[in-house]
Amino acid sequence: MPYDTQPPASHFIDGSYVEDTAGTPIDVIYPATGEKIATVHAATPAIVDQAIASAKKAQAAWAAMTGTERGRILRRASEIMRERNHDLSVLETYDTGKPYQETSVVDATSGADALEYFGGMAATLTGEHIQLGENWVYTRREALGVCVGIGAWNYPTQIACWKGAPALACGNAMIFKPSETTPLCALKVAEILYEAGLPAGLYNVVQGMGEVGSALVTDPRVDKVSLTGSVPTGRKVYAAAAEGIKHVTMELGGKSPLIVFDDADIENAVGGAILGNFYSSGQVCSNGTRVFVHKAIKEKFLSRLTERLGNAVIGDPMDPDTSFGPMVSERQMNIVLGYVEKGQSEGARLVTGGARLEREGFYLQPTVFADVTDDMAIAREEIFGPVMAVLDFEDEDDVMARANDTEFGLAAGVFTRDLTRAHRVAARFEAGTCYINTYNDAPVEAPFGGSKNSGVGRENSKAAIEHYSQLKSVFVRMDDVEAPF
Repeated sequence: MPYDTQPPASHFIDGSYVEDTAGTPIDVIYPATGEKIATVHAATPAIVDQAIASAKKAQAAWAAMTGTERGRILRRASEIMRERNHDLSVLETYDTGKPYQETSVVDATSGADALEYFGGMAATLTGEHIQLGENWVYTRREALGVCVGIGAWNYPTQIACWKGAPALACGNAMIFKPSETTPLCALKVAEILYEAGLPAGLYNVVQGMGEVGSALVTDPRVDKVSLTGSVPTGRKVYAAAAEGIKHVTMELGGKSPLIVFDDADIENAVGGAILGNFYSSGQVCSNGTRVFVHKAIKEKFLSRLTERLGNAVIGDPMDPDTSFGPMVSERQMNIVLGYVEKGQSEGARLVTGGARLEREGFYLQPTVFADVTDDMAIAREEIFGPVMAVLDFEDEDDVMARANDTEFGLAAGVFTRDLTRAHRVAARFEAGTCYINTYNDAPVEAPFGGSKNSGVGRENSKAAIEHYSQLKSVFVRMDDVEAPF
């Protein structure tokens, strides 16, 4: 490896790297070659206890600081992250296989955006005064305590910051468990926060699989759980958190609709469909993988889409010219290949792609199916790979009913030049995050999250503050108390 990807130790706890080799070894595999680039160990019960104990110990003093003081540290961390964007992007590429062309402009930069945004907001987190004649009530916005963040493997740096930044801004401690598939990047986030002046114990990183997540979620010292992951994992974590009446945020999967009307700008609609299906090799939870295209423009859309997919540069993710990289793991690649087989056996028309590339690593061709019907597995189940399902429609009411006929409700998009229709369709979508004439933009200023089985709560924006803090009401009586006896 031209770059040292082996971390000093597996975990970052109380301001330093910590190791316990009694934990299960986790090999980190570079998706572009299949070679092992690092090994970390899953947290033992002793490591989990150490992480929670140090977070619990540090949290009260952190919450007692002013928001301005807390915010200054978060903003300093964002500056360090931007200064080190190249190295962080290289590490993210090794961790995930995503092209450097992508990681260098999306991953650490969006993490830095979150630290900067919530760092700027920390000083503004005030309560309110409510006058009631002579009497009055005031509210205090208070930290929850110890928060646990459980990350997904597609955006390890970003998710570590999306969860950590609002939690820390509100005065909480955060213990972050990355996905076992991508364990490297969150350690750098912890390092940078500590270097920026965050007191020890307030952002700890522990590695591990489901049992480590379960140990964190069920510990009585933990007050809040935020998960980014699949719906089945979300159900388990939500149930475990409910047992302890813990606060939760769930950012789960999707099978989002993207509707392209016959008056749409074809070039922009194709661009949106590419972003919503093939960015990060299709490994994005909000992807618009059910593309409903009006029959009048379907063949034109498919023709232009196929032409533009031919411009994808598939190759070494570290080459700045590469625009499409491998799947994150061999397992995920095989899951996606299984869906490609299902699509063909169910009678969908394979327009382009559909095969593994004959090269080392876990590469799949960008794949498009047309003539897909609503009952096919590729139109109902989340694939989490570079597979687009194109469905036909002619009538707005019909396509809205079909678009909403899913257990998921994470995102949805519409392409049309008719402004009235655009806003009407957005209002009718049963989804938490919607797009008009674009797809998958996720600025930190905008709330992000789902409805139905796609989750509960919101990340980013002012809305995230509600999920990392609680309100205390204080009634102040200025006149005499009236009692019945």
